[in-house]
Amino acid sequence: MNVYDFDNTIYDGESGIQMFFYYLKKQPWLVCYAPAVVQILIDYKLHRVATIDEILEKYGWLFHAFIKRADFQEDARKFWDRHERRILPFYKGLQQPDDLIISAGPELSLKEICGRLGVKHYIGTVVDEETRMFSFVCFRENKVKAFHERYPGQEIDDFYTDSMNDKPLMDISKRVFMVKKGVVVEQIK
Repeated sequence: MNVYDFDNTIYDGESGIQMFFYYLKKQPWLVCYAPAVVQILIDYKLHRVATIDEILEKYGWLFHAFIKRADFQEDARKFWDRHERRILPFYKGLQQPDDLIISAGPELSLKEICGRLGVKHYIGTVVDEETRMFSFVCFRENKVKAFHERYPGQEIDDFYTDSMNDKPLMDISKRVFMVKKGVVVEQIK
């Protein structure tokens, strides 16, 4: 099985940040959260957030405020109508029927784009549609936990990512490839 990180790996950009700006156009009052969104991105890129609990403690309030008014299915459809073109072409050349996309992004968003790409297997952050609270954050070691729970006994042959945040998945993969701007730049394992 080949496994792919999503943002900045097969997708050009950070879909969560872009989704925030999508919502900002719909709900301008969200502008008051823009500094926190920028700080999240900086903390993520500089590896300043060590654990899932730390993410929820520092930013859980923001995620909840952001998603509590969302119409997940309709918003995901409209968002991907505009952003699907940002899927990087290298992925189509590698795509296999049993590929798995695993992302910190919400599964409700991944469901839409994976359906469009013909990808049957995906794992992401789980948001309860009724309470709008996280029931599972798919980040770092939780990606490995989710992989083993959903695909017991499966092995990762090739793993593609852009970030050392995925070190736990790298550790359980046979081969690891770093991707930058849609180009496999290095095999690190």
